[in-house]
Amino acid sequence: MSTDAPATARTGSGLVLAVLASSQFLMTLDSSVMNVSMATVAADLGTTIAGIQTAITLYTLVMASLMITGGKVGTIMGRRRAFGVGLIIYGIGSLTTAVAPNLAVLLFGWSLLEGIGAALIMPAIVSLVAANFPPERRAAAYGLVAAAGAMAVAAGPLIGGAVTTFASWRYVFAGEVVIVLAILLALRKVEDVPPAKVKLDLVGSALSVLGLSMVVYGVLRSAEWGWVQAKPGAPTVMGLSPVVWLLIVGLLVLYGFMRRMSHLAATGGEPLIDPALFRNQRLTGGLSVFFAQFLVQAGVFFTIPLFLSVVLELSALETGIRIFPLSVALIAAAAGIPKIWPRANPRRVIRVGLALMIIGILILVAGLDPGANAAIVSVPMLLMGLGLGSLSSQLGAITVSAVPDSQSAEVGGLQNTATNLGASLGTALIGSLLFATLSASVLSGIQDNPAVPASVQEQATVQLTGSVPFISNTQLQSALDDAGVDEETADAIMTVNADSRLEALRAALALTALLAIAALFVTGRLPREAVGTPDQSAPAAQPAEPDEPH
Repeated sequence: MSTDAPATARTGSGLVLAVLASSQFLMTLDSSVMNVSMATVAADLGTTIAGIQTAITLYTLVMASLMITGGKVGTIMGRRRAFGVGLIIYGIGSLTTAVAPNLAVLLFGWSLLEGIGAALIMPAIVSLVAANFPPERRAAAYGLVAAAGAMAVAAGPLIGGAVTTFASWRYVFAGEVVIVLAILLALRKVEDVPPAKVKLDLVGSALSVLGLSMVVYGVLRSAEWGWVQAKPGAPTVMGLSPVVWLLIVGLLVLYGFMRRMSHLAATGGEPLIDPALFRNQRLTGGLSVFFAQFLVQAGVFFTIPLFLSVVLELSALETGIRIFPLSVALIAAAAGIPKIWPRANPRRVIRVGLALMIIGILILVAGLDPGANAAIVSVPMLLMGLGLGSLSSQLGAITVSAVPDSQSAEVGGLQNTATNLGASLGTALIGSLLFATLSASVLSGIQDNPAVPASVQEQATVQLTGSVPFISNTQLQSALDDAGVDEETADAIMTVNADSRLEALRAALALTALLAIAALFVTGRLPREAVGTPDQSAPAAQPAEPDEPH
């Protein structure tokens, strides 16, 4: 790998790794905690579930749209300084969130301040790993940092459920302030990358933020508004859902952004992102698999908690415990593979990881039946963890090794943009299919069931045409009792709902498996040689290998 980083001592100490991994864990923890604590947070702040969902949406939006700009700011300021400034902003946001008296303050503290802080921190983490670890140790370092982020997704429900149940959700954010302070105190031990004398392209930055915001916001609103045809009660623009217009205009703005980058590069300007990066086979292959990993990961973490918490009616704490084996397997694979097989073929490791994820998902599809219990997720969670850990052990090192160290902050911005887009799109796609399948199955089941009176069938057809809620047996039984539905009809509707939920979950997981299989087709762009080996260097625009699919 070519490098023009300063010749500094790269200690690769455990403290440096702990600082960077802890930061990655913090950046990912909030959303997963908030997802299981929405009802409690809404009650405390005197708002609705929709209000908290808006806060989650805006946090993702701010973070994803600013990642590319945040990477460039890190290049200008110096990576460690950008990292430190990001931590301070993030810590202020966490403190504001912990004491928030209402939704407006929560939006300011969490969605805005923490989102801005994360956009400075996450690209800098990528650069600081490159600055502090020699090439032969980077795969292990990136693996553990990535594992920390994925573990936060898996452990978030457990942490959020426990803290919310036994204390208050506010303690999670207060605890983040303490961790931020500890990281700031240890930051001097992290080797810096000096700032570069470049300018921030404000027009390009505005275009990237606007384009990414429109795309991400459209994706995040797709479940509520519909992708093309507007759902009942949703707003419309020229007869269609706003989502399709957000995607169309957002993609056009991003095209304009790319044209500007190409123009600046051709005329000797300073583009926000070097267009040559997108001709780098190794980099684009790594980014594509990053995107696919988070697409699949989001689908799994959307469906499995629904099965555990709604179908089986486990508590948030019990749901977190059932998912936790994934975290253990993920860390074991992310740390163990570089240690035990330091010269393993990265392409093969990633393909094996994807295969393990696919097998785990298919086991879930086959095992979801009316008699299924929580034990059905045990083996799939272990396989998913091993698969995600395998990908985590290689991808970070692959993307950064594809470019000189001086461009690692730009790669960090692209990498985190890809992962945020993957997570957002994965949740939206899987969620859309799940609720569409549930709605169609419930309506069909009620209309075709002779035990359901014609009057009830007609009423259900009218009321459930838009979307059927994914609710537990207890919630449905209570609603039927309140509506005065007779026992025979209620039993028939309960059976239809139970069967439809499992059908919807199977469909969503099947799509997740297809997305994981699709990721295999881009693995031909990945290198065969381990990062850090003498023969692994590649030119910036490495040609495709004819004997491999990509």
